[in-house]
Order: sequence, then C-alpha cells, then structure tokens
Amino acid sequence: MTLMQTLSLLLALSAALNIGFTAGLVARRSSVSIPQAILCGAGAAATSMGIYFAAVDAYK
Repeated sequence: MTLMQTLSLLLALSAALNIGFTAGLVARRSSVSIPQAILCGAGAAATSMGIYFAAVDAYK
C-alpha cells in the first residue's frame, strides 16, 4: 500500500467517524434511545465507507 493510499484511507475513516458521530448525536437529540442512536451512527458510518470503497473501485 502506497503512502497516498494509506493517507486516503485515513481521511475516509476520519470522515466516516465524523459522519457517524454526528448522526448518532442528531438521533439522540431526536429523543431516541441510546442503542438506537448508536445503530443510526454506525449505519451512517458504514454507508459512508461503502460509498468511499465503491468510488475507489469505480476509479480503478
């Protein structure tokens, strides 16, 4: 794995973490339970990583 690929993956992971955390906070503020907010955040993070990997695959 090249340095550029590693940095790109770290950037994607950072963005996914921020998206997941924000989605979880918004869900929690919308008065859902903590487990549901965690699942919402995890789903948002997984979706953003899936979109990133699909874009990388389409680029190759």
